[in-house]
Amino acid sequence: MATPVPPPGPPRPNNPPPNPNYNPNNPQSLSDNMQNLNLNRPPPPSMPTNSPRPSTTPFPASFSRPGPPPPPGAAPVRPGGPPPPSFPPGRPSGPPFSQSQPSPPLGYRPPPNFPPNRQMSPPPPPPGARPGGMAPPPGAVMNNGPPKFAPQGGPRFPPPAGIASQQLPPPPVGAPTAMGVSRVPPQPQTMHALLGSSPRSPSPAVQQQRSPFAGAAQPPPVSPYGSQPWSMQPNQVPPPPPISQSQQAPGTYGMPPPMPNQSMTAISHTVGQTGAPVAGPSKIDPNQIPRPAPDSSVLLHETRQRNQANPPPPATSDYIVRDTGNCSPRNMRCTINQIPCTADLLTTSGMQLALLVQPLGLPHPSEEPIQVVDLAETGPLRCSRCKGYINPFMKFIDQGSQFICNLCGFTDETPRDYHCNLGPDGRRRDADDRPELCRGMVEFVAPKEYMVRDPMLAMYFFLIDVSMNAIQTGATAAACSAISQVISDLPEGPRTKVGIATFDCTIHFYNLKRALQQPLMLIVPDIQDVYTPLETDVIVQLSECRQHLELLLDSIPSMFQDNKTADSAFGAAVKAAFLAMKSNGGKLLVFQSVLPSVGAGALSAREAEGRTNTSVGEKEAHKLLQPADKALESMAMELAEYQVCVDIFITTQTYMDIASISVIPRITGGQIYYYYPFSAVTDNAKIYNDLRWNITRPLGFEAVMRVRCSQGLQVNEYRGNFCKRIPTDVDLPGIDSDKTIMVTIKHDDKLQDGSECVFQCALLYTTVYGQRRIRVLTLALPCTSMLNNLFRTADLDTQFACILKQAASEIPSSSLLQVRERLTDRCISILCSYRKFCATVTSSGQLILPETLKLLPLYILALTKSTGLRTSGKIDERSYWINYVSSVSTALAIALVYPRMLAIHNLNCKDDASLCPPAIPLSSEHISDEGIYLLENGEDCLIYVGNSVDSDILNKLFGVPSIDEIPTQFVLQQLDNPLSKRLNDLINEIRRQRCSYLRLKLCKKGEPSGMLFFSYIVEDKSLNGLSYVEFLIHIHRQIQMKIPKSKAKMAVAGGESEVSEKEMTPWEQHSAVISIPRFDYNAASSLLHHSHSGFRITCPISL
Repeated sequence: MATPVPPPGPPRPNNPPPNPNYNPNNPQSLSDNMQNLNLNRPPPPSMPTNSPRPSTTPFPASFSRPGPPPPPGAAPVRPGGPPPPSFPPGRPSGPPFSQSQPSPPLGYRPPPNFPPNRQMSPPPPPPGARPGGMAPPPGAVMNNGPPKFAPQGGPRFPPPAGIASQQLPPPPVGAPTAMGVSRVPPQPQTMHALLGSSPRSPSPAVQQQRSPFAGAAQPPPVSPYGSQPWSMQPNQVPPPPPISQSQQAPGTYGMPPPMPNQSMTAISHTVGQTGAPVAGPSKIDPNQIPRPAPDSSVLLHETRQRNQANPPPPATSDYIVRDTGNCSPRNMRCTINQIPCTADLLTTSGMQLALLVQPLGLPHPSEEPIQVVDLAETGPLRCSRCKGYINPFMKFIDQGSQFICNLCGFTDETPRDYHCNLGPDGRRRDADDRPELCRGMVEFVAPKEYMVRDPMLAMYFFLIDVSMNAIQTGATAAACSAISQVISDLPEGPRTKVGIATFDCTIHFYNLKRALQQPLMLIVPDIQDVYTPLETDVIVQLSECRQHLELLLDSIPSMFQDNKTADSAFGAAVKAAFLAMKSNGGKLLVFQSVLPSVGAGALSAREAEGRTNTSVGEKEAHKLLQPADKALESMAMELAEYQVCVDIFITTQTYMDIASISVIPRITGGQIYYYYPFSAVTDNAKIYNDLRWNITRPLGFEAVMRVRCSQGLQVNEYRGNFCKRIPTDVDLPGIDSDKTIMVTIKHDDKLQDGSECVFQCALLYTTVYGQRRIRVLTLALPCTSMLNNLFRTADLDTQFACILKQAASEIPSSSLLQVRERLTDRCISILCSYRKFCATVTSSGQLILPETLKLLPLYILALTKSTGLRTSGKIDERSYWINYVSSVSTALAIALVYPRMLAIHNLNCKDDASLCPPAIPLSSEHISDEGIYLLENGEDCLIYVGNSVDSDILNKLFGVPSIDEIPTQFVLQQLDNPLSKRLNDLINEIRRQRCSYLRLKLCKKGEPSGMLFFSYIVEDKSLNGLSYVEFLIHIHRQIQMKIPKSKAKMAVAGGESEVSEKEMTPWEQHSAVISIPRFDYNAASSLLHHSHSGFRITCPISL
């Protein structure tokens, strides 16, 4: 960041100076911004053309999640106070809520897996926050389909009723959760040799233990931080009481006695003398193997306590961050929260050291706003050697006249106007008054030296496919309707410009100047050597062309309704739009329906070849996931150079070669939206909501990002959607709140044990209102030379998200089988390292899982069965999955591979106030033919209807008495009964949590849709891989083969492992000890049907 990368292009006219007192995240603005989170509706037929607009500010005064717009003539609600710099506007709207249901607080944004109706006490209101409420109109009707509605303004969420606050001490010795397994003689085997069936129902003794997913009394959840060293939350129930030896089941064959200070819950099983199972049902309780545990508490997370880093809560939990020196984990997380001192120690652990950075990630509405620091023309204080920014960990010496950089160790002189004396504790006396000296995330107003030209204008250009296929399927009409309705959500003022063009085998620009009586079409027939009309004719200020633009959007579908041109000049159209935007840059939003077939960047159909190669065995199929040629990649590099960010909305029913097309949004910092198979009946609402969220979410233009590390570490690689022209920086023509960038770290020297290393991310960007800002994120973590500390502070969610992103990047260059094997080997390597060096359990026949990584095998198994890695599937679907994963956030990465499944046939039978029912394990044992189930992964929402569902339930939910009468193109309506209303409210809540208008798909047993649903039931054995229990057995077997026999014998004899017990007591070491009874690994599959005969769970105790 020392030298900003100058974007080419002539300097632009001077713009009015920004407000120097601008606050980026005014709490009230954030609250009002979040009013539009009701995503359960289609767009209305019309939108107001004029409405009051905020004064010029860096970012719009408010922003909206995907959701319906306000009705015609509705007056927009505007927040008070200074407008935030990073959060664009949205219109307060949304369907009315039931009077029996409390409204969420203004700005409330639940996390991805947040149970919605928690009892929380309200936190202290941030400065500037205002109370508010909204009463639903009588007789209001809500639906998920095309009918009109009357959206209401005002707050949409109830005030929190209670927040579990806690002070987290440094990691003490804690009690683990463990599971027991019996010894297995080491024998060579492969993963594909393991055959068997899903576990059967547990014995009556086992059934006394409630499933963690049961609706009533639930077993104690694991600590929300995933590791035993940190205390449990006040709202959590204590661990179960220990079971005495007299209560223990007598048949725990081959299991060691309980460890000191541990209780044990044993599940009985029967095994013959030879190790073969005795005839009878399997005794495995699938609810006792590690699964994600629901957590209903809201955590208050202080990023540092007692001058030490506080490990963050799981990314999928609900937490409120208090910035006490480190940045929020929503914006930057590390895979390990104690940094290994050497590269050898990291290699031994098998884990990866990496950061996941989401610079503009949304804060929780109850958090304090991001502080803006304006140091006038001097700009932020920086190290003169490494150019690191001032942060709470820089040390001032010599009465404040000098400071030592915590990144490179260089000593600099303190500028005269920044000098302050030191207090008795060695800190500056004004440290608590300056955000940059006490907070891990701040935003600086960039002085002129950070600009090579005037901040760019907010320019939006819409490019619409009007070929025959797009017209006939309704894709063109859907795009025009969505654009017409979101125009009013664009930032107002003279800095906002828009343009529009259509294309088939030629390109059609439109002159939108106010002086004309109607828009004028300008045709560009040459698609080989593309040119563009004058920029001043085709891109004009929004305030001057609003009426012409709305008239044009209404007319385009009818203008081309008789179009017989089937070809698409996609590449040439993008090139022409780029030429019109070249002098400024901005966002280019493309709606594409058919494979580009003519002009620059034309592609040929590779679908048939892809099907052949996929079915034959994937020998060459991965090559179809690579771009067909370099033409579009070269075009994307040129777009990025001139700060043009491209988003592509693919509305198709055929093959599109997404592998080639996706190069453009990936390099320019954009995004692919994929609607396949497109349906004008069901997808119009989703296109509108996706487009609205795209332009109203927090957004930055012409950004440059760099991550710096302390001495001894360096950045190895960046992964994500960006352009990289120099090794140290990434260029982002566009960056938004949903984009995450992975940064891998490597050692270049040894770190000092007990010291702290620092990671700092700096993002220089332009707001939509033309203010240049520098957002600085700082994270300081301790260094350790002990391997057990790495496992104790590992961040499962971040580790897995990095594994997911790396696997996705390998798919285009490797066969799927190789990628799956590498994933399994990586999981085995990590767990083997823990078993070999950190666990002192005496039996070698135990699979021992660290508390923090106990779900890693489940997530790895789910990943190997995911859309991107399963053998079956379309090439385009896999290409889209790869592109989506490249920038997905940490929380959504988990949901993508291990979706959430809920039973919805008995929603009205629940007596509690929770909107979301308990999650169900992804196993067919939990799916009944008499039930209806909802499964969501952050992208799609599948509703599975069993064949024997009661006709009364079908009538209440879908308005039909038989499953056969439900239409194929399914649109969920809200009917006049409690069950239907509950289902609509539930889907609304899920869409809010995911910040996405999830597509609803109806799935029926025996149909392709039913097969799609069961492809997400990842715990079952299928053509895509082993069952969860079989996968654990395979992991255990491979670990046994890796551990030397001499070490195993020593362990059985009671010897010590490489980590002495003085350093690590047994109950501190691991969470799960899974005992697997003996059986013949080489037996035929029919003999293994009942071979999993028992589990033993060793539960944690309170110390």
